[in-house]
Amino acid sequence: MALSTAFTRLLGLRHPIALAPMGGSAGGALAAAVSVGGGLGLLGAGGGDPDWLARELPIVARVGKPWGVGFQTWAIDVAAVERALEHGPRAVMFSFGDPSRYVERVRGAGATLIVQVTDLEEARQAVDLGADVIVAQGTESGGHGARRGRATLPFVPVVVDLAAPAPVLAAGGIADGRGLAAVLALGAAGALIGTRFQASAEALVDPSTARAIVEGCGEDTERSGVLDIARGSRWPSKYTARTLGHPYLDRWRGREAELAVDQQAKLAYQSDLARGDLPPLPVWASEAIDLITDLPPAADLVGTLVAQAEDALARAGGR
Repeated sequence: MALSTAFTRLLGLRHPIALAPMGGSAGGALAAAVSVGGGLGLLGAGGGDPDWLARELPIVARVGKPWGVGFQTWAIDVAAVERALEHGPRAVMFSFGDPSRYVERVRGAGATLIVQVTDLEEARQAVDLGADVIVAQGTESGGHGARRGRATLPFVPVVVDLAAPAPVLAAGGIADGRGLAAVLALGAAGALIGTRFQASAEALVDPSTARAIVEGCGEDTERSGVLDIARGSRWPSKYTARTLGHPYLDRWRGREAELAVDQQAKLAYQSDLARGDLPPLPVWASEAIDLITDLPPAADLVGTLVAQAEDALARAGGR
């Protein structure tokens, strides 16, 4: 069974899978491996750090397959986008913020415009901007997402109907081929997958992070703004982050407003970090981490996900 969709045809891909451009951890090697496997590898450029981009962009740019780059829209400037476009990405993705000022630059470079949305207001804006591909992110996703969003299952078909005929990718809580099959049945043209690829051989993560994902379960994850506040992160309050458990979550849960004005608590976080009493970064993790039990090469993982999806769809068709 060939999983050909509007998304694969648009970008010349073998499989309807895209790597979530996880800031920092989706480096050049991981993006390249996903592209080699037949999906769309998206470099996790985050806020567009010039040194990081200078190191990672050349790695993925020489892969010889379609690849792209993804930005945290609220954190970047025009220079970051132009720096990425110089390397000829096939696609550029924007998440978490208004990408209007970058649209013409992306189009002028001949790249596919991908916009991730977390609610219907953002989805309507993406349609109005003429996004070539829209990513509908449900709240099961690891890392940042909507403070007041919807789960993937009810959100995706609403965005599919709103965005037609533009293809929609589903994101959030997809960690095996059954999840891919499910979102295809919802009308999505593919899946954007993050946490499952964070637990792969090429991901730029500390071994302790990969181990925590493999050993964790969905009940261990929590969506909160506490860790952004404690770290002094500038993330907009509209977006909270799903992570595995953390001492500061237990200490400050439900007291975000108090933490925001407590300078001593923020200094204590940095001191605990310097002493090694806290992990270097929160462990961003999807509710689907129960399905993640190994650390395979990402290219192999793409093939596994597709085979699982094909099997799931064949079984559903036989009922």
